[in-house]
Amino acid sequence: MTTLPPRPRAVIDAHHHVWDLANDLPWLKEERKPFRYGDYSAMCHDYMPADYRRDTAGWPVVGSVYVEAEWNRDLAAEESRWVAAVASKHGVPSVVVAWCDFAAPNAAALLASHASIPVVRGVRHKPEATQTPEEARRGAPGSMDDPNWRAGYALMERHGLSYDLQTPWWHLDAAADLAKDFPRTPLIVNHTGLPADRSPEALSAWRKALEKAAEQENVAIKISGIGLPGRPWTVEDNAPVIRDTIAIFGVDRAMFASNFPVDGLVGDFDTIFSGFLAATADRTEGERDKLFHDNAVRIYRL
Repeated sequence: MTTLPPRPRAVIDAHHHVWDLANDLPWLKEERKPFRYGDYSAMCHDYMPADYRRDTAGWPVVGSVYVEAEWNRDLAAEESRWVAAVASKHGVPSVVVAWCDFAAPNAAALLASHASIPVVRGVRHKPEATQTPEEARRGAPGSMDDPNWRAGYALMERHGLSYDLQTPWWHLDAAADLAKDFPRTPLIVNHTGLPADRSPEALSAWRKALEKAAEQENVAIKISGIGLPGRPWTVEDNAPVIRDTIAIFGVDRAMFASNFPVDGLVGDFDTIFSGFLAATADRTEGERDKLFHDNAVRIYRL
């Protein structure tokens, strides 16, 4: 058995959620939608700071980043205010990534509302995407090429907000162009670019897509969301993905994140974060500090 390096002195969890089902979260209540891990009924319950602290026990989590949790989209401003109140009361999370559809008529007002909340650091939006790489085309309405979408995105710099991008890897060419065209807006690729297909051919294409995005200095990446449906989270499955991501982006532009409670469907926090340690056992302590803590502090301005 491989001996793990010591745990980091401090951890910033760069991506997690809290929710109270008294709020309007249709996908966790009356609706069910297709999901990369399959049936997600096991997480359709309240998940509040006490639950998060229970799951992270034993790890020195000193700060965290809340990422929008798909509330009723008409209540996006209310979501940010609710999370800010939770953070003020419980100390978790530390900062917030809100939601906005950049192509929507109310984008300017919603971004201004988010920016008025001191703990908000950025916005996540999932632009229009295809289900397979073969279907991918540039220029679709609602995509990162859409002029209306980009007009809203251009407002991010005015508010000093960063962009959390969740999209399959086959759209990262558009992300690279977006980052190039808006160099003063930090762009953070979520969930490792979603490398769900682990065939050699798909992984090769995923690596090339990451390399394209990483060419832009204002692009970073969060290593999370790499579980496989129907399988427990293992180092054997995921260490190559972790190592390749770090090799492509470098230790200054990658961050570890739990994506809890979502990734709790495939592994507990200790399993996943111990896996991050195992995958970086050949790195120096200082490099691991960057991946577990320092980069998130810098990128999310904690």
